[in-house]
Amino acid sequence: MTVDRTPGRQVFRVVNAVVLAGVVLVTLYPFVNIVARSLSNEFAIRAGKVNLLPVGFTFHTYGFVASDPTFWTNYRNTVVYTVVATAIAMIMTTCYAYVLSKRHLKGRTFLIGVAVFTMFFSGGLIPNYVLISGLGMKDTIWAIVLPNAISVFNLLVMKTFFEGIPAELEEAAAIDGMSTYGILLRIVLPLSKAVIATMVLFYAVSFWNSWFPAFLYMTQSDLFPVTVYLRNLTAGATTGTSVGADATDMTVATNIKAVTMVLTVLPILTIYPFVQRYFVKGVMLGAVKG
Repeated sequence: MTVDRTPGRQVFRVVNAVVLAGVVLVTLYPFVNIVARSLSNEFAIRAGKVNLLPVGFTFHTYGFVASDPTFWTNYRNTVVYTVVATAIAMIMTTCYAYVLSKRHLKGRTFLIGVAVFTMFFSGGLIPNYVLISGLGMKDTIWAIVLPNAISVFNLLVMKTFFEGIPAELEEAAAIDGMSTYGILLRIVLPLSKAVIATMVLFYAVSFWNSWFPAFLYMTQSDLFPVTVYLRNLTAGATTGTSVGADATDMTVATNIKAVTMVLTVLPILTIYPFVQRYFVKGVMLGAVKG
């Protein structure tokens, strides 16, 4: 009898499948419920009739949100902020991680300590606000991008990955006359597609979902990301769209938040399946040692 066919193994696989299926259902339920609410009419939502399927199917609220120019302005801002911030974060994190991966580097322990120190200690909200204001970065993209350009967790993950790349490859390239930047760009990065894709996703999701820096440092509504638009809806106010007392506005008052949530999270859900395969590849690269 093989190991895979033993009674204990079969019981483990069944229990494992049941537990994982339960986790998937618990994870999907809130999102499915939000989608159902976004496609239901206001009266069904108020009556508590909406669960997993829409009741009183309608696209009216989607049209209401789509007709708001402020929503699309904020949506465009989110795309720009996310793309620029992710690009800068990846450049800085990759360079810093590559340097820290060199065990012969003088002062390496100090540089790692500086990075780790910032994971547990920060200047605080007020000093950061004073700093950003003093640097003249309020109401600019840099107030969102630069203070969060390096995630120490992502930095340490990339450093560990770079340390696993055989040093002989870099030494051979150096003997052939390749510069340090050439080695990084032509040897190291092509071998690091898995971790790079993972870090891009981590940074992109983080910047896409971020709202507090913009809420803190932005004073003009046309500079807000869509997450601040959603935050204002949740708080009972909107940027540029007031929910009035007429029949049309009352119809969308209940599920406009659900529609905005769906439209906000949709790009991340669209991108994730294309990046997910790199997670599996990254795990395999980290597990198989030759």
